[in-house]
Amino acid sequence: MNRNPKKEVIKSQANLSESKSASNAQNTIDLLFEGVIKFKEENFLAYKELFENLKSGQNPHTLFVGCADSRVVPNLITNTLPGELFVVRNIANIVPPYRAADEYLATTSAIEYALEELEVENIIICGHSHCGGCAALYEESPHFVNMPNVRNWLKLIESVKTQVLSLNPKTTAMRAYLTEQINIERQIMNLFTYPKVKEKYLARTLNLYGWHYIIESGEVYNYDFKRHEFNLLKG
Repeated sequence: MNRNPKKEVIKSQANLSESKSASNAQNTIDLLFEGVIKFKEENFLAYKELFENLKSGQNPHTLFVGCADSRVVPNLITNTLPGELFVVRNIANIVPPYRAADEYLATTSAIEYALEELEVENIIICGHSHCGGCAALYEESPHFVNMPNVRNWLKLIESVKTQVLSLNPKTTAMRAYLTEQINIERQIMNLFTYPKVKEKYLARTLNLYGWHYIIESGEVYNYDFKRHEFNLLKG
């Protein structure tokens, strides 16, 4: 079976752009409806056997914790098929420290499920360049007047901002770069607060990775636990 869905995704995105230019009267939901029909009539058929096998359940090998940013597409970046990744996405790819509570903890419960129920082999924390969530750390209070929940969510990474400012970055671009990478490192550390993660990691039955994805180049930098630095992934 062909394991390269990227061409179809890129082609679909190109068609989407062409359709938008061709007719201003056609709204975005119409385009989405068309996309669903095309998927069923074309793309689905190419992977019909795969979807038939997936009906009995999922067995993903990797938990992918990424940002909710629309420019970050986990299966496209990793060249994986449905059923391979269990994906959790939120603003700024945050992993809240583990705690059991009566509140509704979406990210925490999803990570807990991946560890306990799905028994994933790998966890990837994937941040990215030009992250709006990380940039919002440096906005003043009026910016959040209509986004109180976003402001509260970002309090989870306030310590990242403190660490970055202590390094006295010379430019806004350098500040953003440091914030994105230090945030990834901090979320990896938060994973160790989850039950059994440390034990599984030391036993080498669970692999942890931190990725910094560069949107404009397609490059991915992988976190080196020993050197505390990010290195370009390359063949």
